[in-house]
Amino acid sequence: MKITSSDNESHLGFVLGKAKLAPTHGHSIPRLELCAAVLAVEIACSIADHLSLPIQDFKFYSDSKVVLGYIFNTTRRFYTYVANRISYIRKFTKPEQWAFVPTEDNPADAATRPLPTHQLKDSSWLKGPTYLLKQGKGKEQDFDIVNPESDKEIRPIICMKTISSVQLLGSHRFSKFSNWTILIRTFAFLQHIIRSFCGHNECKGWHYCTKSRTVEAYQESEKLIIKTVQQEAYREEIDYLKQGKALPCTSSLLCLGVFLDSDDILRVGGRLNRSNVLPQAEINPIVIPGKHHIATLLTRHFHDLAQHQGRHITAGTIRNAGYWITGSKRLISSIIYNCVKCRKLRGKFAYQKMANLPPDRLEPGPPFTYVGLDTFGPWEVVTRKTRGGAANAKRWAILFTCMVSRGIHIEVVEEMSSSSFINAFKRFVAIRGKVKQIRSDRGTNFVGATDDLHINAVNVEDGPVKEYLYKSGVVWLFNPPHSSHFGGVWERLIGVTRRVLDSMLLEIPPGSLTHEILTTFLAEASAIVNSRPLVPVSTDPEDPLPLSPSLILTHKPDNTVDYIPTNGKDLLRSQWRRVQHLADTFWKRWRTQYLQTLQNYRKWKQEKRNLVIGDVILLKDNSVTRNSWPLGRVVRVFPSTDGRVRKAEICVVYRDGHSTTFVRPVTELVVLIQNE
Repeated sequence: MKITSSDNESHLGFVLGKAKLAPTHGHSIPRLELCAAVLAVEIACSIADHLSLPIQDFKFYSDSKVVLGYIFNTTRRFYTYVANRISYIRKFTKPEQWAFVPTEDNPADAATRPLPTHQLKDSSWLKGPTYLLKQGKGKEQDFDIVNPESDKEIRPIICMKTISSVQLLGSHRFSKFSNWTILIRTFAFLQHIIRSFCGHNECKGWHYCTKSRTVEAYQESEKLIIKTVQQEAYREEIDYLKQGKALPCTSSLLCLGVFLDSDDILRVGGRLNRSNVLPQAEINPIVIPGKHHIATLLTRHFHDLAQHQGRHITAGTIRNAGYWITGSKRLISSIIYNCVKCRKLRGKFAYQKMANLPPDRLEPGPPFTYVGLDTFGPWEVVTRKTRGGAANAKRWAILFTCMVSRGIHIEVVEEMSSSSFINAFKRFVAIRGKVKQIRSDRGTNFVGATDDLHINAVNVEDGPVKEYLYKSGVVWLFNPPHSSHFGGVWERLIGVTRRVLDSMLLEIPPGSLTHEILTTFLAEASAIVNSRPLVPVSTDPEDPLPLSPSLILTHKPDNTVDYIPTNGKDLLRSQWRRVQHLADTFWKRWRTQYLQTLQNYRKWKQEKRNLVIGDVILLKDNSVTRNSWPLGRVVRVFPSTDGRVRKAEICVVYRDGHSTTFVRPVTELVVLIQNE
């Protein structure tokens, strides 16, 4: 502390001093010097508090010009470490209170060096520097930052080029519109209102009238919208053209030879300027940025005018109207893909990746334990002769197929009723044995027969009773309505049986088919179908026996006598050993040859998006044309065991107000709007 008496004699006294041990690493010299300056401010605050002195009267000295440059700085920014400490220093002191002192005259330097105790009482640490006694009120100094470009504590200066332009209208407002015509009409009305306030027309103030709905107003509004969009998307190109310069090589419009017309609208120059055939709008169409929202509005507008035709017709309509949309192919394809009306007219049916085969097709077992069935026909048969001719009746056939061995059994029924089916099913069980599980479509004769046969039916509305039904003796699984592909395992065999039967019916005269002949023909057709090879016939002479369902059903293939294995003595001694050997042979070849043919996906190989509740769909109805198919909403989905949805419950509301729900496979649905 420096005290000056009345006779102008100055005295220095020691009040308080502190020194801290610096770490061996991690801090640079400027940081340590800055920490010393912070410590000086802390000591000054403590002395000012105890002696009731104003801190503005304190004077601070530092032998680091780097720290003094930090304190006096007003233009550059520091990183966090330095910025926090400079902020603390300037909170209590002003830069004018700081001055520079050489290192040899700095009394604080004595605390950082070794000093004998007998020299301490005469050192500058206690007596203070002598130059302070001679120094008066010196001239204020200003310190600059030392080497600001190489100082790591100073943030670099980032120069940003800002291009300011006067915007009277922002194109971001256009995104609130979903229709091009409404956008044009709105801005035409707003321009009319502006003129009304400015007194440029007959109308006054804010009002609503139809005077803005003129061709001239619409054209002027269209020009305003296009100019606004072009100014934002092609600002650099427009500036070059206004200055008479060539476009830069990086411009996306370089190949179009663009120019500005009399309305300052950017148009395509191209190479057709000498054409006298095309109209001017097609020779020099207006450039529209393809990524802007108005490009989407224009594409939707002309897609509607083209009556929702394909990409080429829509693109031609846009070009004939005098617009050149950059990247139009991708944009038009996207618009058509998301167009609800196009999906309604030409949208593809949904599908899902083929499901895994059920266990009842993959596990060996007794024939006709797991059965799939369906009805086909009818045929006209002669029931009795009359004087005028013959009385005819119709006959149908029920095909039972083994889900494992692919063998078939056919029963003839007189009518499509539950009672006829029950009789046929009883005959089938009496011949082939008890059935554990039945699969079929939702035919009315099948659904009605489940109650009479006391069979538990598991339909598409799987619920809490599913577990209980599987614990019972016979389980009947119904496929969803209108889903014949769910029963391809029997639909395919019905087709084969029909072709065989059609060939047999050519052998009898027309009108002579009787019930007995039809039954005989169907039995022979069953034998032919059951003798078909399940796998490609081998050309190996050591394997002459084709794998067919009849090998396990009858154990009487045509060449069974010639097929004698090495242990033939045991086979000849016991007939049951021969039968067991044929069964083992069938199942061994079934497992190694036939089962592997079911591995590949025949169709629907890719996983698609699952239907979710809330999706708006178009429901297929074969009784009416596609334009009359009803619209519906998904109210329930039925995921399979693999988590993929292949059937859903659809709610359809008709025009009279009543609603109906249908369960349909996804292959009968066209997704119009996805519920995201």
